[in-house]
Amino acid sequence: MPKSPKPDKPRGAAEAELAPRPARRPSPAPATASSAKSAVAAGPAVDQVDASYLEGLIGYNARRAALSVIGVFLERMAPYGLRPVDFSILSLITHNPGITARQLCHALGILPPNMVGMVSGFERRGLIERRPHPTDRRAQGLHLTAPGLSLMDQAERTATQLEQDVAHRLSAQEQKTLMGLLQKIYL
Repeated sequence: MPKSPKPDKPRGAAEAELAPRPARRPSPAPATASSAKSAVAAGPAVDQVDASYLEGLIGYNARRAALSVIGVFLERMAPYGLRPVDFSILSLITHNPGITARQLCHALGILPPNMVGMVSGFERRGLIERRPHPTDRRAQGLHLTAPGLSLMDQAERTATQLEQDVAHRLSAQEQKTLMGLLQKIYL
């Protein structure tokens, strides 16, 4: 089969990557050590990192705290096969039997197409089941199965313990204040 002629100008990003690049001008001769020293003066060495600007940002502090907690969470939830989003979904189903996927999406800020796959995965694992919604024929309520209830009982006890472990330097009042302040930002 004969090859079709290539267009003069690439039409898309993928074609642009494959198009020949224009010739470059030759680079100047490399600088000698003495000319490099005179062109660029050495800056001062940093002995102590100044992160004061970053540490004054809410987002930076929230992210650093979240990374600390999530690291421990991933380690301790690995035996249950739960990621943070999985735990959040199953916890809401635990405490709200009959919740719909739409309600879960709204509560957790998850896009519906992503929720569909996660709910199906929980069903395949035998952790949840769908039941007809009592007032909306188009919706289905989500309920934990017996294995799902057992798993979440253990997982929530583990989550409670890990929260205590990562926040051990905060008093009970400080923990309550911190959660209240964080919720003022996102609720």
